[in-house]
Amino acid sequence: MSAVLQLDAPLRAQRRPLPLWRALPPSEQGLGGLAYGGAPGEARIVAPVLSEGGPQVDAWLSEGPFTDGRCGRVRWRHNGRWLFGSVELDEAVEGVGLESLAQRAYGDIFATLRETGCSHLQRLWNYLPRINVDGGGLERYRQFNSGRQQAFLAAGQAAFEGAPAACAIGTAEGPFSVHFLAGTDAPLPIENPRQVPAYHYPRTYGPRSPTFSRAALVPVSTGEVALLISGTASIVGHASVHLGDVTAQTRETLTNLQAVIEAAQARTSARFALPDMSCTIYVRHAADAPVILQAFEAAVGAGSPAAREAVVLQADICRAELLVEIEAHGVARGKVLA
Repeated sequence: MSAVLQLDAPLRAQRRPLPLWRALPPSEQGLGGLAYGGAPGEARIVAPVLSEGGPQVDAWLSEGPFTDGRCGRVRWRHNGRWLFGSVELDEAVEGVGLESLAQRAYGDIFATLRETGCSHLQRLWNYLPRINVDGGGLERYRQFNSGRQQAFLAAGQAAFEGAPAACAIGTAEGPFSVHFLAGTDAPLPIENPRQVPAYHYPRTYGPRSPTFSRAALVPVSTGEVALLISGTASIVGHASVHLGDVTAQTRETLTNLQAVIEAAQARTSARFALPDMSCTIYVRHAADAPVILQAFEAAVGAGSPAAREAVVLQADICRAELLVEIEAHGVARGKVLA
């Protein structure tokens, strides 16, 4: 099943109130949207929205016609150039643990890429219930990492250098879910010089390392480039820093975001600035949100697009000692350099 190929179709991201996006006809909803505060059946994040403005959506837009379909457990939409897909799995229904669940989800994702021809992952969003809980001798996040990496290797996908940008966030309830953006061209992975690449973490962080790059540069039209920054936290080298100090963790996170942006600037003629990007802020403890936002606004400017449009969610971070995580994306004019 394939749509009329839209090989030159530009990709755009737009953050808007979820009710307004829902009110649009499907033909105008683009490829799909990642809903913050969505309802069952949507590509939703099951986490309380703490920011003003209520439920929001990050809509990924391109030109139709679109083809909708399913591959295994994945629901997807594509236009021959770009694809957005989602998979949600319930552990109780599936009857397996999180490691096997991750393998199933990613197996279906890679089958989707093969079926649609949009064979390159650009960005992944992973949401795991009870991410920091012991899952029978191994933390659930580490179980997920093991299943994810095994699925990448089984599919012949880049599990180390060249892995896509991603986040892995903990929810209190809901299904295990993965949402993803893919396309026909490979993105350019970006690493943070202040941090050890996640796929090279020592075994003290689990039997298999996390499979993601810190960011990706993606040409989204003839003259525009997107910078997709993975979930970023207070980590230097491979160690968590500023334990127990939410303000210091937020500032360190912002320093890491800036370092990723600077690393990306060396690989593109596009110019990115954090104050102009769309940011999602994950807060472990809701009571910390005002302090985190104060530090965030001090860095990006209270009147900046990043501050005005930031989505703040109460969610757990991949390490139990981390109190905040921030991800970002933005588009600028330019091209990726060789």
